[in-house]
Amino acid sequence: MSHLFAYLSRMKLITRWPLMHNIRTENVQEHSLQVAMIAHALAVIGNTLYQQQHQPDKIATMAMFHDASEVFTGDMPTPIKYFNENITHEYKKIEQVAEQKLLAMVPTELKEAYQNTIDSNAMAETDKKILKAADTIAAYLKCVEEIRFGNHEFQPAYKRLENLLQNHPLEEVQYFLKVFIPSFHLSFDEISVD
Repeated sequence: MSHLFAYLSRMKLITRWPLMHNIRTENVQEHSLQVAMIAHALAVIGNTLYQQQHQPDKIATMAMFHDASEVFTGDMPTPIKYFNENITHEYKKIEQVAEQKLLAMVPTELKEAYQNTIDSNAMAETDKKILKAADTIAAYLKCVEEIRFGNHEFQPAYKRLENLLQNHPLEEVQYFLKVFIPSFHLSFDEISVD
């Protein structure tokens, strides 16, 4: 018997942005789906427009699991996680232990297939870059949504993430920002107009 999927199902119980007032709460499971969709798009963009050799389906799958360790650690707010190098280093070690705990739940005959999706240290650096970019875009979109509905508490995070994305070195990210992000600033009626 494996408890893996019973643990993973608890991703929906972990609230993101715990130190900030949210107009609409967001959980880790829904965030992971959005990151997976964005990561897939970034990989497709890279392959189609910039002669990259990404594996979109693999990257999307990795994105679905990218925060799975939070079933043990919870969501650590960015200002705390990156407060100083020591905290960041120690938290990364905690995340790695949590990933290994999840991986230990995978039946032996399936372990190899899950190694790259659960263990972030087993992921290729190019995949990690796409995944991190998608995670940043998803966080930015959360800020856009909160600000659109009048929650100015997300303004500093919005500015920080916008600056990070505008200066992002991946061409895939710049394409995504130019082509897909403007619609997030519009209402449903505005995006429904042909």
